[in-house]
Amino acid sequence: MLRLLALMCALALSASAFDLANPKPPVAAKKPKDVTVHEDKRIDDYFWLREKGAPEVVSYLGQENAYTEAVLAPERELRAALYKEMLARIKEDDTSAPVPFRGWLYYIRTEKDRQYPLYCRKSAAAGASEEILLDLNKMIGTSTCIAVGQYRVSDDGARLAYSIDWTGYRQYEVFVLDLATKALVPQQIGKVSSLEWGAGHDVLYYGTEHEVSKRSDKFHRWTLGTGKHELLFEEKDGLYNLEARKSRDGKFIFCHTESKLTTEVFALPADDTAAPLRSLLGRTGNSKYHAEHRAGRFYFVTNRDGAKNYKIASAPATAPAQLTDLIPHNPAIKIDDMDMFATHLVVTERENGLPHLRVFDFASGTSRRLEMPEAACEVSADKNWEFDTAEYRFTYQSLARPPTVYAANLATGARTLVKQTEVLGGFDAKHYKSERLWAVARDGAKVPLSVVYRADLDRTKPQPLWLYGYGSYGVSMPVSFSSSRVSLLDRGLIYVIAHIRGGGELGEEWREAGRMDKKMNTFHDFVDCAQWLVGHGWTTPKQLVTSGGSAGGLLMGAVLNQRSDLFRAALVEVPFVDVLNTMLDATLPLTTEEYIEWGDPNDKEQYFWMRAYSPYDNLKRAAYPHVLINVSYNDSQVPYWEGAKYLAKLRTLDTGRNATLLHATMGAGHGGAAGRYDALNDTARNYAFLLGALGLGK
Repeated sequence: MLRLLALMCALALSASAFDLANPKPPVAAKKPKDVTVHEDKRIDDYFWLREKGAPEVVSYLGQENAYTEAVLAPERELRAALYKEMLARIKEDDTSAPVPFRGWLYYIRTEKDRQYPLYCRKSAAAGASEEILLDLNKMIGTSTCIAVGQYRVSDDGARLAYSIDWTGYRQYEVFVLDLATKALVPQQIGKVSSLEWGAGHDVLYYGTEHEVSKRSDKFHRWTLGTGKHELLFEEKDGLYNLEARKSRDGKFIFCHTESKLTTEVFALPADDTAAPLRSLLGRTGNSKYHAEHRAGRFYFVTNRDGAKNYKIASAPATAPAQLTDLIPHNPAIKIDDMDMFATHLVVTERENGLPHLRVFDFASGTSRRLEMPEAACEVSADKNWEFDTAEYRFTYQSLARPPTVYAANLATGARTLVKQTEVLGGFDAKHYKSERLWAVARDGAKVPLSVVYRADLDRTKPQPLWLYGYGSYGVSMPVSFSSSRVSLLDRGLIYVIAHIRGGGELGEEWREAGRMDKKMNTFHDFVDCAQWLVGHGWTTPKQLVTSGGSAGGLLMGAVLNQRSDLFRAALVEVPFVDVLNTMLDATLPLTTEEYIEWGDPNDKEQYFWMRAYSPYDNLKRAAYPHVLINVSYNDSQVPYWEGAKYLAKLRTLDTGRNATLLHATMGAGHGGAAGRYDALNDTARNYAFLLGALGLGK
């Protein structure tokens, strides 16, 4: 009897609920193009898919979308059920935690059946009525996308400067709203990458992008009253991007220019348009810092003087190079950021892969951590706009607990609840269990894993498991809550995040061990984590699905080329998979600044670092798992053609009998659909794909 049950389970998992018999996959035309570099012969049959706007490209993407829908047709009922239950957990009429600023409360509202949020404010006085500042549902008009980039209220509360992306390409057009009359100020400055008010409400500082590369390279000042525009600084080094920032006390405007390894910060007084822009600590190779100001001193989070995992130092505003350590470097603790206030400093730090908040008291010179109820959690700064305040807003969540905003008293640490995200539909956090595990990689490195599953799940046998990863840019993957993910947990899936090398979870050394010539560690770690989970009885290859997006899509492509047998299915989102062709094209967004993340392929040695793992160039004859690749037509970060080319080539080499699918969102960018209901529909499709691949669609 036990053998029969085991056989039935194996059969259920081996059969997927996809229609692979009737629809025929589109066949992309082969148009060979020689892309040989460094005597490495490469012929690209699908280079033509880069011709955005060409009728045959649009037609091909449409055919792929139709094919994907046809293959997933047996899962229509499941998709509808998933959408319905995910929507039922969301409080559709909801309001964000209000942000206090200069006598006003600013917040965002959503309304039932409306795709986009409303940006509002009301006076902090009791009984005040609401003012709607932006209603994106009315503003979108005939555009296919709308998203707010910058949102800056002047210090006197008189004007709002904001920017809008209308396509998903992350080009943001600036508008200035008079908050008394709700009328737009007529002068405009076009598209910006960053934006800050000077003192008062008549001067704006902003960054702009290069038209082709999208690198933010110019820093400007605009005086609204006179219409005067001034270029204050141009960053000519292709490795750098700049950003306009403002100190929280409102005293200084910063022009922050940064590569992946080096920073320079320029400053000028916010109330003096005649003052020159001056560099604070100069520009030194492999030296990073960012600045704040308080009481006549600049404060820096910096890795200078051997502080690999960063320290906090300060100096007189008149002599910023005369640094004195405030919070010294601790090799065991990575300092990620700081929030400056009149009487206290809040430091975001990370130890053993987990985030913490430390409060430093300027009066006593002492500091302490804010205690959290769970060890494996995510804590992060919420919106803190006020400088002179006794409270600090932060968000707490875990894989099993929804986001909650607290206000902590800076002097005592006592906290009050500001806003807890409501999860409807009978959700109860006690029904779910979150754990922190440590897998062992092939070279002995211990890789942290964040895990969540139903508390009543039978852990005596392997279970279906979804393994997610990223592992690039020193980004620490948050252990954040998802109300949509509950639909998978309730169907018996275990969800795991692998915090692999290349990320920042274990400090700068962890990041350095997964970039440039060491990038292969990222992919090996992920494969080893998957193998560790199988070896320790958490799952089996037939029950294991995986996903990653953007640089995590690179991870997916490289891993599937290495171990296509280890996974049942892969969900690959906006993937960076055509590494060599992209990095050899300096006109594409992000390319030049990425030379010190992946390497510069114009250098032969560095070219072959990337050649060893570039997913598109390393596809081979093999039985690949089920694959769904999602791309966005207006994606400025990773162009749609990368995933489209990869999928077209994969089909010609795949010896298996699994689904190989592409979905192109035609009116969106890197983050996918902008409307919340549209995004939920996309999630339902993705989840139905994973469940169908596992044979759990019914």
